[in-house]
Amino acid sequence: MTKSPTTLSLAALDSRLSVPTRQLAAPGPDDHQLHWILRSASRVPDHGKRVPFRFLRIAGDARAALADATIARLLERETRPAEGAIEKLRNRFILPPLTIAVIARLGDDEKIPASERFSTASCVCLLLLQAAQAEGYGAQWLTGWPCYDRPFLENTLGLQADEQLVGTIAMGTPQVDVPDRERPDPRDLLTDLVL
Repeated sequence: MTKSPTTLSLAALDSRLSVPTRQLAAPGPDDHQLHWILRSASRVPDHGKRVPFRFLRIAGDARAALADATIARLLERETRPAEGAIEKLRNRFILPPLTIAVIARLGDDEKIPASERFSTASCVCLLLLQAAQAEGYGAQWLTGWPCYDRPFLENTLGLQADEQLVGTIAMGTPQVDVPDRERPDPRDLLTDLVL
């Protein structure tokens, strides 16, 4: 079988790096590029074809508004946040020109467990990172308390009771070359089943 030039290579997969949000700047993906990135990220394993995820775009003025709302919720949660926590939250949404929130849909389903549907949405996050990098952008997947705080999720982001934020994917133009970090040796992770 002959490989086409568009065949995904292991070298491309091995080159994936997270670019810290504080190192992402404009420009970010335009509408055409974003559509392609989202289309690629949607090609995930999906038991039962449930499409148990959706996207929420955070761009333009919504970035500062969300940063303010997130900080306000932090101050409701904690009377004395850790040093740097407010600035870190502000930078999370203001510095990158585009952030995509990936939301898992976990309502009742008689056939497909919620854990499998959440796993599908998690795969979307990884493919968003890969697709953004393939288009020449840096990206970072972030979680933290905003993914689990129901008042924040429902009152600020507008999630339904049966939805869960899997993470936010910040995208933009990298301002630095990010060094690779040490990766595990897969030989240390592999065992053989012996029955």
